Amino acid sequence: MTQHPQAMTYPVAELERRFAAFAIDRLLAWTLVAGVGVATALVVSDDLWTVVGAVAGATVLVWVVMAVVAGLTGSSPGKAMTGLRVVHHGTGTPIGVGPALLRSLVLGLAGLPTFGIGIATLAWTAVEDRSRQRRGWHDHLTGTVVVDVRPVVEVADTAVDDGPRHIVNLTAMRLVPAPPVEQVRTPERSEHSVRRQPLPADLARPASASAPAPAPAPAQASPARRAPAPPAPARPTPAQAPPQAWSPPPGTPMAPPRWRVHFDNGESFVIAGLALVGRRPEPRSGEQVAHLVPLASADMSVSKTHAQFGPAPDGTIVVMDRGSTNGTVLVRQGVSRQLAPGKPAALVDGDKVVYGDREMVLSREG
Repeated sequence: MTQHPQAMTYPVAELERRFAAFAIDRLLAWTLVAGVGVATALVVSDDLWTVVGAVAGATVLVWVVMAVVAGLTGSSPGKAMTGLRVVHHGTGTPIGVGPALLRSLVLGLAGLPTFGIGIATLAWTAVEDRSRQRRGWHDHLTGTVVVDVRPVVEVADTAVDDGPRHIVNLTAMRLVPAPPVEQVRTPERSEHSVRRQPLPADLARPASASAPAPAPAPAQASPARRAPAPPAPARPTPAQAPPQAWSPPPGTPMAPPRWRVHFDNGESFVIAGLALVGRRPEPRSGEQVAHLVPLASADMSVSKTHAQFGPAPDGTIVVMDRGSTNGTVLVRQGVSRQLAPGKPAALVDGDKVVYGDREMVLSREG
């Protein structure tokens, strides 16, 4: 199946923006129809049935024109003003004239004067959508989904690299224990002995002496009266040496932690670098990728290149949504959080990441 160049790259639209686009389209349509009715009554004829026929014809014409435009381009005046677009679910391509006419008919019937019950019913079906794509009954009927095509504005991020970036996540820093720091001590050496080696004259001096060193002997003293050289200090025998536990030499690098991912399809591997997840993930030009993880999706809720994950410079594993249609959800201790596209998030041991209808769990080894 041929994919549209921009298919599966936009987040699902919010219901508030969809309602605003619907209200703008209806206001524009009613204004045009009312204008045709007034112009017919003033210019052509004030006969009631003539005005009614003109209004009915204008209604059908406006409905057909807006449906054809939506089917070919996915847009309408209201959607263009709110930055939305209606596309085919699963491919992201225009839905075509036929499904667009059917979808507009359902919306038109729901918008009849029923005290808002029809529109409220469609909105309720979108809120209760189990796939978390905010698709109402009319979207399921025509196989459509409304996406937000507004450009993502990056304020503080000016990096060019598209790979995982090092971030400071205070929550992850509190949850992930710091690696142990191994201290190496030598019991038979004190801090004083490390900083300064004893001189022979110091060895001959009693340990309890605190008086200053005696003045040097006069020059006329006889060489025969010089004090004998102090004896060498006795070295402890192997039996007297205190036992020591073996420890690695100072400066020995600690082994980095090993992170493993487990997918719900049974696939599992140790993370060795950047990994791409999707139906048919493809790296960008010049992107160094260690793992390509294709995931089959029963309801086409996994995008072609859905997300990426991999190690940050400090060893933390980060995940980032790559602008998928259905988004990426992080589940930590039973609490779900939708990830913003293009914003990496740090993972900890036991985190679950949901890509559409597929899942991944992260675990730490060693």
